[in-house]
Amino acid sequence: MRIITHTCPVCDTVVAANELEDNRVMKCPGLRCQEVLRFEELSENAREHFLEYRERYQI
Repeated sequence: MRIITHTCPVCDTVVAANELEDNRVMKCPGLRCQEVLRFEELSENAREHFLEYRERYQI
């Protein structure tokens, strides 16, 4: 299993791929950050890997 994350370009908060996939579009959870994060912002390779092995990433 790979750890797939996305870092907010504004505040550097790290968000797990499964959170982005669940919401597809979400406000950054960083304090006082209004940036909108999208699942599509993950690299194509990371998105494909996550979707192919989605069951491994369930909490």
